[in-house]
Amino acid sequence: MTAMTSFRTLVRDLSRLDIRNFGTDFISTWDKTRDQLEATMLAAQILQKLQRDKIPAKLFDSGLAVSWFRDQSTRTRYSFRAAADLLGLGVEDFDERESQIAHGETARETATMLSYLTQVIGIRDDKYLGEGERFQEEVADAVQAGYEEGVLPQRPSIINLQNDQDHPTQSLSDLLHLATEFDGLKRLKGMKIVMSWAHSPSYGKPLSVAQGVVGLMTRFGMQVVLAHPKGYELSPAVTRLAAKQARRSGGSFKIVHDMKEAFEGAQIIYSKSWGPYALMKRRTSLNRSGDSAGLKRVERMMLSQNSKYKNWECSEAMLKRTKNGRALYLHCLPADISGLNCRTGEVSRSVFERYRRQLYLQAGYKPFIIAAMILMTKYEKPDQTIRAVLRKNKRGNI
Repeated sequence: MTAMTSFRTLVRDLSRLDIRNFGTDFISTWDKTRDQLEATMLAAQILQKLQRDKIPAKLFDSGLAVSWFRDQSTRTRYSFRAAADLLGLGVEDFDERESQIAHGETARETATMLSYLTQVIGIRDDKYLGEGERFQEEVADAVQAGYEEGVLPQRPSIINLQNDQDHPTQSLSDLLHLATEFDGLKRLKGMKIVMSWAHSPSYGKPLSVAQGVVGLMTRFGMQVVLAHPKGYELSPAVTRLAAKQARRSGGSFKIVHDMKEAFEGAQIIYSKSWGPYALMKRRTSLNRSGDSAGLKRVERMMLSQNSKYKNWECSEAMLKRTKNGRALYLHCLPADISGLNCRTGEVSRSVFERYRRQLYLQAGYKPFIIAAMILMTKYEKPDQTIRAVLRKNKRGNI
């Protein structure tokens, strides 16, 4: 989308996509068809254009958007609040420490109690492998049962604000940023994007950003390279899926263990740390058993393992290996910036500063992607919903 793209064109393109059976939740990108993913991005572009043109997009007269964060967040927490406000929903931050969960209240009961006047529940649960996605699906099952049993007057949508497997609000924001930077989704086909592990002085960052990126970009015919030291594998199920999707889309997917090799000729670089797969699995088991001493031992092991790969940094020298030495650099933020907020991190200070404006633009798509997810899960015919908004605001009969 360019600044001159009209509402008529965007809504027309949205109406031509097959979005049947979109579903009432958005938990992972690989649960959606390509048309459904493209529709979500088009809806985000439309909502962004409404906001820029100062046209109200208050689709709801009342109702709540409940944010349920089981891990820390800045960008995604703000983005969810901004998306809810854009659409006319009030926001309630649910804090488990102020609930009855410690006294035995089940997830099913909590979810039902939160849902009486709620249109959407956004959940972030990304710390432990095998837990976050399971929890989000448990909440989705609970509100579905409450709706079917006549307990809830409406069925809230469940939006994944990051779990242990996928971070769809991030990866779709990334893809929309790329489509904007390179003038359309079709132009991304055949482009080389590297999802690279990078050193971090902290430990145990989730795998879900990297998994979300390879799980989404392989849908659009890109040449996707996953680079990491041995021991930092992603979920085998996700890498198998990425390979399968790449074959279907006419792209490619390969895994390498050399950062220099990965960067050669790349047009897009996404360089970010995540935890060692085996140790992340062990951390889940220790957390389930309540072994705090064991968790501390695993933390020390992760830090020790990370320290072996301080040369895995997105530096000026590494970027010179990319196509014309000018690959677009991506990061979900916050980045570990060498010489700024840490001694040795994911990216050199000079690289980060050179791309800082584009990184902030990349982050700026997330409120609109989340708002689009809400729109798509709540309205069966989003194009007609948007046309009604435009007619209400006297923007012509489209």
